[in-house]
Amino acid sequence: MLITTVLLLLLTPAALLTAARYQKHRNKKIARLSRETWAIGIYKGPSPVTLLPSEEIRNPILTAKDVTDIKARFVADPFMIRNATGCYLFFEVLNDKRNTGEIAYAFSSDLLQWQYRKVVLKERFHLSYPYVFFWENRYYMIPECNNSGGIQLYEASQFPDQWQRVSTLIKSTARNSALVDPSIIHYRNRWYLFSYAPKSKNLHLFTSAYLTGPWQEHPQSPLVCNSPNFARPGGRVVLYNESIYRYAQDEIPHYGTKVWAFRITELTELTYTEEPVSEEPVLQPGHEWWNNAGMHTVDAHQTAANEWIALVDGFSIQEK
Repeated sequence: MLITTVLLLLLTPAALLTAARYQKHRNKKIARLSRETWAIGIYKGPSPVTLLPSEEIRNPILTAKDVTDIKARFVADPFMIRNATGCYLFFEVLNDKRNTGEIAYAFSSDLLQWQYRKVVLKERFHLSYPYVFFWENRYYMIPECNNSGGIQLYEASQFPDQWQRVSTLIKSTARNSALVDPSIIHYRNRWYLFSYAPKSKNLHLFTSAYLTGPWQEHPQSPLVCNSPNFARPGGRVVLYNESIYRYAQDEIPHYGTKVWAFRITELTELTYTEEPVSEEPVLQPGHEWWNNAGMHTVDAHQTAANEWIALVDGFSIQEK
């Protein structure tokens, strides 16, 4: 207390005003975050970059009220995987008691009606963005877990509800101290993994011949620098009509505002180029209670010729 008092006495009036403004801004940010209500819905469209709400789907398909095994503050970051038995939707559920993200799943046989099942993965650190995929007859997940010491690979020992950590793909370094929202794709016999460094607001790219590594940073990485608009991954990387699309979540004017789409025009072990798909975002705040403040994740899947569905999330800010 004495040290704090001395420091305050040493501050100039201008410094005190700056500190007060910072504290006021921080308090407002904390208050806003505590009132955010995220939910999950489904959009449809003719391509993975042309997506809109559909009258046949009653959104949102999942909210915190559907979670039955823990007290949930919200659900977000949807990623789906389909097999012969149905559709399995994995997502972050924020455990209100722990104030920590955990991974849960829901099931559907028709993409219309969803049943929440349970939390399937929790750690001592925060988990979110459960990027699930199928490779060589095995189910894998690369969730965001930046406080774990790196980017972690999980494998389903029993799908869909038993997962174990099998490998650290990329270890945290001084340059990559906290990489978030890892997004992976296998393309032309090689793996590529995108991830975002929040401090620098840079998009990093890593590559490997094998899923478990060794992984190396791409020679053109970071691909996008100092960009809160276009650098942070915002969903599954999609291959469609010989083109690769990546989504980027826009953090301006605040986190989770909207999502942009980029077409990757060249991707090799040594080269990378991309271009924006449109001057308009692929997702933006909607007109319903669950997404009127912003949207930030797209997981697109082709269901038929010129027909796509996308698991999306959105949030509103509840007034208290």
